Amino acid sequence: MSREQRRALDARLRSAPQASGPVPVEQLREGFAHFMSAFPVPSGITRTRVDVGGRPAVQVDPVGGTHPGTILYFHGGSFSLGSPETAMALTGHLVERTRVRAVSIDYRLAPEHPFPAAIEDCLAAYRDLLDEGVDPQSIVLAGDSAGGGLAVTTTLAARNAGLPMPAGILAFSPGLDHTRSGESMTVKEGIDPLFTGEGMRRTGDLYLDGQDPAQPLLAPAVLADLSGFPPILLQVGTNELLLDDSVRLAERARAADVDVILDIVADVPHVFPAFVGVIDEADEAVDRAALFITQRIGKRTLPHDPHTVMSGPYR
Repeated sequence: MSREQRRALDARLRSAPQASGPVPVEQLREGFAHFMSAFPVPSGITRTRVDVGGRPAVQVDPVGGTHPGTILYFHGGSFSLGSPETAMALTGHLVERTRVRAVSIDYRLAPEHPFPAAIEDCLAAYRDLLDEGVDPQSIVLAGDSAGGGLAVTTTLAARNAGLPMPAGILAFSPGLDHTRSGESMTVKEGIDPLFTGEGMRRTGDLYLDGQDPAQPLLAPAVLADLSGFPPILLQVGTNELLLDDSVRLAERARAADVDVILDIVADVPHVFPAFVGVIDEADEAVDRAALFITQRIGKRTLPHDPHTVMSGPYR
């Protein structure tokens, strides 16, 4: 691990231009897409545009064929920004390391489509995979930031709808509490190089659209019953305003007798696994995430395993 790498990354993030005051969502989306375009997409993947659950999506396959299984991926962006392409670097690293295909959903965004539109789209995608005959025990729901929150809330909505549970949940720095009641929202103010509490409340209001945040699908870290959930891997950094979202969800999972791994890494920023090749901790975290996926779907093979199965587009 490199303290110098982490310090250099923190300084780089803090030096980026910061908007002051409210900014139109169109400008936020452009800025977010520009920022995320700096993350190199791995070369060992292919991308195919598909439709899943009535929404556009991107299927990501490793070059040379895939192992059985599906990563159903939900991108980040505060529920109002982003697309499968803005999360393609991290999605691609998971696919490259596991040789398991990913299907990344372009769910509807706030404020045009506030809560619960994103959850409805993600649930429809999961249901569509099941209707196509995909074994739920071969599916891992994964996502970063808001998408990590959607991996949890989609599972909650699926359980409430009587659907079978996926094999696992992988969440990078998930947003899991729109009541913003975590202690880290206060104590990490100024330490987090990317977010402020005020900025998160502004984007959160776009998603809430005046609705009460004190409900399980908006604050699963403090209100959700996780009984019957599959194993969960949460990866989060100590420098994050959202740190306690993961900490408290892990506590609720433990209380519900759910297998949970709370993977906290020191002195790293929000969704730190995205910084592959920049900080050693990111590469190591993605390796751990890939191991979790392959263990959950029962395929304990390494990326260089020559025994692969070719796979075409989802649809």
